Amino acid sequence: LIIDEFMSAYNYGLINQKEALDFLLNRPGKLEVVLTGRDPGQEILNLADYVTEMKKVKHPFDQGIPARKGIEM
Repeated sequence: LIIDEFMSAYNYGLINQKEALDFLLNRPGKLEVVLTGRDPGQEILNLADYVTEMKKVKHPFDQGIPARKGIEM
């Protein structure tokens, strides 16, 4: 299960944090969960088996191209 931009929804209170943590702690069987987004809190990092940090090297925004629907938003 991939939950894209999970951290934004979690950090801004768009989803119930307690319910989200309960789901992650009690996920069914061997369900693998991939969460994306910036600034994961320590409680999320502690639950993770893997943590990957990405770094921007080049982005169209740097050349003045605004965010594009379906790509950056």
